[in-house]
Amino acid sequence: MDREQRLADTFVGLADTLIDDFDIIEFLHQLSTRCVELLEVSAAAIMLALPGADLQPAAASDDRADLSDLLALNQREGPALDCYRTGSPVGPFDVSRSTPQWPGFAGQARRAGYGVVCALPLRLRREVIGSLLLLRAGATPLDSADVRLAQALADAATIGILHQQTLHRHAALTAQLHTALHSRIAIEQAKGVLAARWGTTVDEAFNAMRRHARTQRRLLSDVAHDIVNGGFQPDRVE
Repeated sequence: MDREQRLADTFVGLADTLIDDFDIIEFLHQLSTRCVELLEVSAAAIMLALPGADLQPAAASDDRADLSDLLALNQREGPALDCYRTGSPVGPFDVSRSTPQWPGFAGQARRAGYGVVCALPLRLRREVIGSLLLLRAGATPLDSADVRLAQALADAATIGILHQQTLHRHAALTAQLHTALHSRIAIEQAKGVLAARWGTTVDEAFNAMRRHARTQRRLLSDVAHDIVNGGFQPDRVE
């Protein structure tokens, strides 16, 4: 398969997130391995951050221990962390030379055999969810075309992830609305059942249900189901 076909397949794969069995780990692993194939870098990794949480390694192109150590270090210093914090590309940098802004990272990268590093934001407009870290052995720099391609891949992945999250939130909201609707129906039925048993108003029945739910620390919908299905009767409110 030539590079153009691999590139087209990659963008199609990054767009295919609106599915029920979406696996974000496999998705991110695919992104990291395709970066190695398409950009001729030695390794690639994705760092993500949940809202209010620190940057964490999410996927990498291989499981080498020295790469894992380098990613762990990026949680404290390094181009991936700076890229996430600023929302802007960082590098490419030649870490075979002195990099005083990340002395620990630069030393660890050299020991792992990497000479060139670059970090690109996973960003959609003002929302930054992480960064894509590219590492190349030796001193051959990444050219500007490859950096632009890497940013396009990062952008496509970010759009896919955020769209999938939006779909998930929509599905969760729909489920919550269905639950609320069914609960309301059950509560209305229970009010009627209890009012008929007591020969009183539905308001009195509802007040008794609410008082029982509060004192017993139960959901009002669960109390309603007990009344309708099990013949349960809370104490009447005088």
